[in-house]
Amino acid sequence: MRIILYTGKGGVGKTSVAAATAVSSAKQGLKTLVVSTDPAHSLGDSFDRKLSYEPEEIMVNLWAQEIDTVHEIEEGWGKVQKYLTDLFTSKAVKNITTQELTIFPGMEDLLSLLKILKYYKEGFFDVIIIDCAPTGETLALLSFPEMLRWWMEKLFPIKKKAIKVVGPVVEPILGIPMPSGEVMNEIDNMYYELDEMKKVFSDRDITSIRIVVNPEKMVIKEAQRSFTYLNIYDFNVDAVVVNKVIPDNVTDDYFRAWKDIQKKYKSDINESFAPIPIYYAPLFETEVVGTGMLNRMSEEIFKKENPVNIKYRGRAQRIDNEDGGYILTMEMPFLQKKDLSLNQKGDELIIKAGGIKRNITLPRTLLNYSIKKAKFDDQHLKIWFGGEKNE
Repeated sequence: MRIILYTGKGGVGKTSVAAATAVSSAKQGLKTLVVSTDPAHSLGDSFDRKLSYEPEEIMVNLWAQEIDTVHEIEEGWGKVQKYLTDLFTSKAVKNITTQELTIFPGMEDLLSLLKILKYYKEGFFDVIIIDCAPTGETLALLSFPEMLRWWMEKLFPIKKKAIKVVGPVVEPILGIPMPSGEVMNEIDNMYYELDEMKKVFSDRDITSIRIVVNPEKMVIKEAQRSFTYLNIYDFNVDAVVVNKVIPDNVTDDYFRAWKDIQKKYKSDINESFAPIPIYYAPLFETEVVGTGMLNRMSEEIFKKENPVNIKYRGRAQRIDNEDGGYILTMEMPFLQKKDLSLNQKGDELIIKAGGIKRNITLPRTLLNYSIKKAKFDDQHLKIWFGGEKNE
C-alpha cells in the first residue's frame, strides 16, 4: 500500500493536486481513497459534488471522503472526554461544554489520521491520498503524539490495577473521580495506535509527504521551514509541486511582470529543495473542477510518470541533538570541499557550492544558537550549532 500526504500553505491548491493524483491513480486500476482531514473541507468542491463523512465511490476505483472530526472524537475519545469533563468540573459549576474542556490543539487532526491507520490495517485500498490541513497545523500534528503521551502519563499516572484498589479510598478524600477501567482501556488503545501510526507514517517504503507551493515569496519561506521540520521528524518528503505557474505561451502584457517574478522564485525553489524532485502545474485557463480537469492537471504535473511511485527516498537534510547542541547534516553529492562556502543571515543559512546557491530556512530550534563549526565529508555537509545563544 502507498500513503501520500499533500501539505502546504492555505490557498496554494493542495486539495486540487491531491484530487488530481487520486484520479490518475484510480485510472491505473488501483483502488484509491482520497481523504480530506482539513476542517475547512474543499475536496468535494474539487470533484464538484457533495461528499460523505464515510468513503464514497465517485468513479471506478476512486473513493473520496471528508472526515467528520466531531464523530471521530466521539468514537475514539468519548470515554476519556466524559472522564476529563467530570474531573475538571468536580469542583466547579458545569457550565462549560465537554469539547471546550477536553479537545486539545491538533486532536481533530490526530483522530483523523488514526482513521487513516484503520483503513491501512484493513488493506482494502491500494493507495490512500490525504489532503492535509495547512502547513502550520500539519507540523503541529507531527509533535502531537509525543505531547499527548506526556500529557496522559501526567494525568493518568496510576495503572489500572492500582485504580481498583485506591479508587474507592481516594475519591471521597480528594473529592475527585478516578478513571474507570474503560477509560484506561481507551487510553491504552490510543497509545498503541499512536505507536502504529508513527511506524506507518515513518516507513519510507509506504508513506511520502509532498509539499505544494506557489512561486511566491511568503509561500516559499513557509515551505522551506516545513521541509526542515519534516526532516527533523524523519518523514520522507519525496516531491515538491509548484502550482499556478503562468505558462510560457501567455504573452499578455499584464502577465509579463508576473512571469518575471515567478521565474525568480522558481529558481529559489530549485535552490531550496534540491535534490528533491520538483514538478510544475500551470495556471489553467479555467478552474480545476471535476474529474476531467483533475486528470488534465495530473498529466501536466507528472507527464508520463506514475504519480503514485516514490519519487525520492533519501534524506536531503536531518537535525540531531548532541551534547546540548545540534548537528545539521545535508546530502551534497558531486561537490568538492574547496567549492563550498557558508553564511548565516537571520533565519537563513546560505550555502554556496561553486555557482550554485542554496537557501535553507532554519527551524526555530536552531535560531538561538550560533554556528560552532562545519565539516564536509563523504558527500555530506555537517554544521554544528551550539555554544552561546544568539541574542
